[in-house]
Amino acid sequence: MVADIGLQLNAAAIAPETAVLLALVGCLLVDLAGERTASRWVPPICYVGLGSSLVLLALQWNGAAEPSFLGAFLADNLAIAFRAVVATSTLISLLLSWRYVERSGTPLGEYAAILLAATLGGMFLCGATDLVSIFISLETLSVASYLLSGYMKRDARSSEAALKYLLVGSAAAAVFLYGASLLYGLSGGNSGLEAIGVALTTSSAPIAALSLVFVLSTVAFKIAAVPFHQWTPDVYEGSPTPVVAFLSVGSKAAGFALALRILVGCFDSFDVQWKFLFTVLALLSMVLGNVVALAQTSMKRMLAYSSIGQAGFVMIGLVCGTEDGFSAMVLYMAAYLFMNLGAFACIILFSLRTGSDRIADYAGLYQKDPLITLGLSLCLLSLGGIPPMLGFFGKIYLFFAGWADQQYLLVIVGLVTSVVSIYYYISVIKMMVVKESQEASDVVKAYPPIQWNLAGMQPLRAALVSCVVVTAIGGILSSPLFDWASAAVAGTPILQAALANAHAAVVS
Repeated sequence: MVADIGLQLNAAAIAPETAVLLALVGCLLVDLAGERTASRWVPPICYVGLGSSLVLLALQWNGAAEPSFLGAFLADNLAIAFRAVVATSTLISLLLSWRYVERSGTPLGEYAAILLAATLGGMFLCGATDLVSIFISLETLSVASYLLSGYMKRDARSSEAALKYLLVGSAAAAVFLYGASLLYGLSGGNSGLEAIGVALTTSSAPIAALSLVFVLSTVAFKIAAVPFHQWTPDVYEGSPTPVVAFLSVGSKAAGFALALRILVGCFDSFDVQWKFLFTVLALLSMVLGNVVALAQTSMKRMLAYSSIGQAGFVMIGLVCGTEDGFSAMVLYMAAYLFMNLGAFACIILFSLRTGSDRIADYAGLYQKDPLITLGLSLCLLSLGGIPPMLGFFGKIYLFFAGWADQQYLLVIVGLVTSVVSIYYYISVIKMMVVKESQEASDVVKAYPPIQWNLAGMQPLRAALVSCVVVTAIGGILSSPLFDWASAAVAGTPILQAALANAHAAVVS
């Protein structure tokens, strides 16, 4: 009996999350010893915890995907890939954070613990297969994100961002709960996604379509898809920049993992309906995100609208519903991790030295700081899809998958909006590089001397260099990365079942 319970729990499946949890507890305990002790021990505790988590995730790769915790969690290859993206985004965000948090005068251990709590929620969300575990994971990620958004308590913009995020996020959570209650009733009292998916195949009640709308609204909020994007620009502008870096990648990756898990695995019998809705969301996100980004004067707001457009590109792979489409999604999220965090690393460095994030203040920057100029230029070019950057190959795989699945409208709009995005990315690069010395901004003219030997600056430089190197040379490795993404899809039972059903429908 005890052995059967052990097999059903399968606690080894959450060993990576356990490593993060131990690091979280360690940060809180060290923080009690005082700020001086915390500044010395919190960073290595976080590195060990997140590094151990990534190693344990690698050991789980291609393992037996047995249901864990009575079917509430599944550590298949898809979950492992997205959990790795979330954990890596946290590790890089922490490297970006130490100097920023030190300058703000806020407790270091407390900040790291909240960020690790958000990481736990995101990692659990990637593998959750039960409505209860999904909601708990979603709220763990969300509540920690609200706290992080308002972490700079002395900054009115940070408090405003946290309040807006809290209000909109609470509404999204309520909508999800209402949709989940409908699904629970339709399935005859089952909360597992597999049982709900089976029940929905024989249900033609209008309430099933209503539950789909509610669940899809929550997913769209989490990935910041139009028209559920209203919180994004204000939260990105007001939140601490390292927090924005995590939200733009880690939270978004968990949202797409949830989309694959619940829409493909649970609403497979409604694939025509949810694909149509996501097609509309993708078109709106690509158009509005990239067009509105043209008018922004703040780097953080520009990247906020850029992230909305990037979510539209990723949704092309989701709408395709093919193996290549799902693989392209996983690949692009991995690529987005490095190029977006690399851009935020440059913004944080510039902000630490000048206190500004206005695009106009970057004028003539190449004269005073070639490293930031080069790093930001390469990351922005990759986000725009310029070859041979990693982002170019990520978009190529998405567009190829869309074209092969006859999603011509999505691909054409994606290509056009990619050109639009290149315009505003190139405008920033032009601002930094082309301006003559006499045209440099007042901020750049008063640019302080570069001091890399300051405490907290070496991790920031390491994060910047790592992200830029991967972004620049990642295109050469795009084929192995796509093989890795394909293995993530091939090792995921729910995706393979959905693909088999789609193939059977085409044959019949």
